Amino acid sequence: MKAAVVTFPGSNCDRDLAVALAQAGADVVRVWHKDRELPEGIDLVGVPGGFSYGDYLRCGAIAAQSPISGALKAHAGRGGYVLGICNGFQVLTELGLLPGALMRNAGLTFVCRQAPLRVATADSAFTRGYAAGQQIIVPVAHHDGNYQITSEGLAELRDQDRIAFTYDPAVNGSVDAIAGVLSANRRVLGMMPHPERAADAATGSIDGQRLFTALVDSLAHA
Repeated sequence: MKAAVVTFPGSNCDRDLAVALAQAGADVVRVWHKDRELPEGIDLVGVPGGFSYGDYLRCGAIAAQSPISGALKAHAGRGGYVLGICNGFQVLTELGLLPGALMRNAGLTFVCRQAPLRVATADSAFTRGYAAGQQIIVPVAHHDGNYQITSEGLAELRDQDRIAFTYDPAVNGSVDAIAGVLSANRRVLGMMPHPERAADAATGSIDGQRLFTALVDSLAHA
């Protein structure tokens, strides 16, 4: 299974994401934001956390216009897998690969702590390593993680079982305490919490490790 991890100016979790994928067994390559093509044979593109382009305009808005984002969108359009974490989630909504938007946190504060999450669905390559309803601990670190979507869009997410994770309890004002959502074909996941920061016992939690091992295993045997 071959994964590409994108680096934008201001990315600060790209190495962490690459290490977590490599430890799970993926062959990882690094991609620069000015590249216009992805390497051959890529199964998964990882869009990491951080503050791409300084979060000017809107978080992820400038990154969505970068040269590599055209190739990222084409990859998803071909049915390729994409994982966007924190700022990466924001980029995916700006690209239109996932519905909704990430707004300023309720209370206008930066939230940085271990966060209990509830696994809302195990029906995806990303979440199959968990049981639906299981509680896991994954760190959060964001200022604009308040997920909002129209009532019609929310009904669609619920009806199609596309809510991947929820906060338990809520941390930032997100509608329905949503922490992560899936695309209609279930091959794109965006989530605000950082599973790559919970993939090694030294960090205090390995609950994020199962996301990477399940994902790599699923794609390696697809």
